[in-house]
Amino acid sequence: MRHSSISIIGAPLDLGAGRRGVDMGPSAIRVARLQPRLEALGYPVEDLGNVDVEQPESRPMGNERARYLTEITRTCTRLSGMVEKAIAAGSMPVVLGGDHSIAVGSVAGISRHLRRKKQKMGLLWLDAHADMNTPESSSSGNVHGMPLACCAGMGLHELTHINGYAPKVDARNVALVGIREVDQLERPHVRSSGVRFFTMRDIDERGLRAVMGDALRLVTDGTAGFHLSFDMDVVDPHEAPGVGTPVKGGLTYREAHLAMELIGDFGSLLSMDVVEVNPVLDVANRTADLAVELMTSALGKRIV
Repeated sequence: MRHSSISIIGAPLDLGAGRRGVDMGPSAIRVARLQPRLEALGYPVEDLGNVDVEQPESRPMGNERARYLTEITRTCTRLSGMVEKAIAAGSMPVVLGGDHSIAVGSVAGISRHLRRKKQKMGLLWLDAHADMNTPESSSSGNVHGMPLACCAGMGLHELTHINGYAPKVDARNVALVGIREVDQLERPHVRSSGVRFFTMRDIDERGLRAVMGDALRLVTDGTAGFHLSFDMDVVDPHEAPGVGTPVKGGLTYREAHLAMELIGDFGSLLSMDVVEVNPVLDVANRTADLAVELMTSALGKRIV
């Protein structure tokens, strides 16, 4: 791996989601012994605590087409600074969500760090959903359905231009893997964005190893490395029941581990976020425990 140490950052944000409870995701992942399990792999690990997040009970919803946009922007801006500071110090940021809107902050921090060095980043997005809605296409106004569009420079100016520029990543270096539920009005965004997408049909037909090989080559083509944004709903809900928007037919337990093992083998992972763990909907913290297992696979744990 590129880093000798790991910095854990919690992002307990649920303002972008339609269901409450995902703000407890960072705590659930920590309870699943994330830090000692990473340390067992040989990494020095520092937990930097949580980024400040405003609570929905204390704030007005704002625009119905982009609910809590002001508060989400503030949190993502703060998170961007924490991520940038960690990677600039030579540590790998591991961000714990929270809903998927926090990835805007994660990506903004990595992007600015590399931009200062005149380097490019890649972005590997594993998700059941495309997350490429805009306020005009979204039926819910939930910002957690919009973060990939924002990272690619589409949609909400407040989020696309965190740190003063857009896009944060060239769409040609973005791979979206595992999608199986895309909104009707969102489909043109996915097709026209330049992002390379791999659906569950692609995985069924070609196999996960071939799909991940293509995706990893894409996110590392001319880049200094890539950020991994892993939504737990990419895994089948039989294995990961504690997510807010489950979709049947996702990655199996072994497919999810293989994806992460292949990421670890590739050796170009700069940072990651793991999002959408909702303990309110979970069973005996199974989803958080799986999240930790998968993170360790991406960071070097092997069967033998």
